[in-house]
Amino acid sequence: MSNGQIDRVIEGAGELFLQAGIKSVTMDDIAKHLGMSKKTIYHFFSDKNELVMALINKRINEDETRILDIIQSSADVIEEMINMMKCSEEIFSRINPIVIHDLQKYHPDGWEIFLKFKSDFLVTKLEELLIKGIDQGFIRPELDVKILAKMRVNQVEMGFNQSIFPIAQFSTWKVQYQLLEHFNYGICTIKGHKLLNQYKNINNN
Repeated sequence: MSNGQIDRVIEGAGELFLQAGIKSVTMDDIAKHLGMSKKTIYHFFSDKNELVMALINKRINEDETRILDIIQSSADVIEEMINMMKCSEEIFSRINPIVIHDLQKYHPDGWEIFLKFKSDFLVTKLEELLIKGIDQGFIRPELDVKILAKMRVNQVEMGFNQSIFPIAQFSTWKVQYQLLEHFNYGICTIKGHKLLNQYKNINNN
């Protein structure tokens, strides 16, 4: 199986998982969706769990690359936060909370990869962003960046908790947007608020 075929299987499986969750999608469903035989899929992926793991690793690598690009291309911390918001909107708007639930319950190895990405990469990058923002005068200097970074990353996870925000009552992206807005304005100095509002006005116009 070529790399192109492997990527096609991973992407096709991801499309179905986002629609219906992981548990309810079978290898037969994936094969039918892609118009290929199940034997072809099993040639490279021994079972659905291995396919899920490949999908998670691919998505995490893509997200890491996008986040690093945002950090490198932003002029200051506030623009970085705004760009992160745009990136988050795109990611969160297409995530089905059932996928998070199924990943935790039925694919614990994949969930561990996500948790490691969250603690080792996301928290570290957010700590660096906050420290940089303090140096630039946009972030309040009295904040404990380690506490705030962990809090923010876990806020994202909380936004997917259906016992707190049932999807029948709340838009997943609206929940994430409100949490992010609250965080951004809570950590900024007056100087940071002014620049944050300027960027938001530019984007709204």
